Amino acid sequence: MEGLRSIWLFIQDQVLGMKWLNQLIGNGLSWIGLDVSGRIGGSIQFFIYDVTKIVVLLCALIFMISYIQSYFPPERSRKILGRFHGIGANAVAALLGTVTPFCSCSSIPLFIGFTSAGLPLGVTFSFLISSPMVDLGSLVLLMSIFGTKIAIAYVVIGLAIAIVGGTLIEKFHMEKYVEDFIRQAQSVDIDSPELTRKDRIQFAKEQVVETFKKVFPYILVGVGIGAVIHNWIPEHWIEQILGSSNPFGVIFATLAGVPMYADIFGTIPVAEALLSKGAQLGTILAFMMAVTTLSVPSIIMLKKAVKPKLLGVFIGICTVGITIVGYLFNVFHGLFI
Repeated sequence: MEGLRSIWLFIQDQVLGMKWLNQLIGNGLSWIGLDVSGRIGGSIQFFIYDVTKIVVLLCALIFMISYIQSYFPPERSRKILGRFHGIGANAVAALLGTVTPFCSCSSIPLFIGFTSAGLPLGVTFSFLISSPMVDLGSLVLLMSIFGTKIAIAYVVIGLAIAIVGGTLIEKFHMEKYVEDFIRQAQSVDIDSPELTRKDRIQFAKEQVVETFKKVFPYILVGVGIGAVIHNWIPEHWIEQILGSSNPFGVIFATLAGVPMYADIFGTIPVAEALLSKGAQLGTILAFMMAVTTLSVPSIIMLKKAVKPKLLGVFIGICTVGITIVGYLFNVFHGLFI
């Protein structure tokens, strides 16, 4: 058992976490005369290391996930969801969201398509919540930075919010608050062509390029903010605002995440820096969930598909769920650190 644990720690630290890369970059910067223990040198090391690590993992993960996703085009996904009912359908929709696009704005067109095809509203909202908040890529990247326990806990909690949120919306019977053009749309049942392995590989390559172009600016911004927090902001400032001494830290973090727009790959460097400065784990996870699920651009897009009352219920459920999760993680953080 100890041997397996050692192997896993090696994979987590050196393969996923790429600690060797951080050391290599530090040695290189020191060789050219930069003091990596200082603010400027430390910021440069943090920036180069995190950008490189995230890009390498991102491209590898997108390729693998997109290859899997090629087996689940929208029409096949709709048929899969149509076979389930009740909370089981919400669970399947949430799980299906883990192999779909990486940000909420990318998920909304699929949500619209599923809703217009006649799938239950609660099921489509479970998908909409899960898709940006939880994906297979985020699980691996979270493991590389925060460890296995936190990564798995984040994914499980994210899926739980998606299932509970979709179930509540279903119980509220809010179908009439979907915009008329979606409810009246005609569903066209088109069989997706069977793809060869070569087609799937080509699709995966195209997804890598497309997603990289979309995500890379947010990675740069996220890592840049993380480098500033990590090396320039005093630790006691973070502790006062987001530490255990502030009972409103989770609420502040959730509200702070709403105006931002990024996917989880852009938020992880910020979360990593906040954790190193003394912010509480639940507060950080609440921030990440708010950014990926409740960003203003995605809310604006969703507003075109649903009426204000349904939009308000969606925002309320997600906000309350994220806040509760944040406080629970803060209370039980000892189990994960």
